[in-house]
This record gives sequence, structure tokens and C-alpha cells, in this order.
Amino acid sequence: MALTLVFLGRLEDLAGAGSREVALVPSLAAVIAGLEPELAEALRGPRIRYAVNGTLVQGEAPLADGDEIAFLPPVSGG
Repeated sequence: MALTLVFLGRLEDLAGAGSREVALVPSLAAVIAGLEPELAEALRGPRIRYAVNGTLVQGEAPLADGDEIAFLPPVSGG
């Protein structure tokens, strides 16, 4: 049982890859806690957004086997 994590923008650089698989855990907090400290700290930033299976979520969301969690950094443009 696994989750797919997708890192976008600068988060991809911190993660060292655009995506990775991790073991299924019950919450986003547990997912983040299982990552390397520098990446986990960045993902806890107040401007980072999360999408589970393409749907933006705030706070915790129930996770299930096969879910995809995308970590979205702030976007700027001109």
C-alpha cells in the first residue's frame, strides 16, 4: 500500500525528484513527518498548498492506498 507524492516548482529541487512513492500513512502530517527534515520544513510553510487526487485540501484529508498528493508552492508571475 502506497501513496504517490508529487513535488512542483522549487519543491521538486528540495525533494531531488518530481515524484516519489511512500508507504501509506493515515494523514498528511504523517507523510510530511516521514520526509527528510529540510523538505518537511519547507512543506510545512504557510504558503504551501496540497492537492489529494487533484482536489485542493486545507488541513487534514483522509488518505487511501493509491492516492496522489501534490505539494504546490506559491506561484508568482507577471
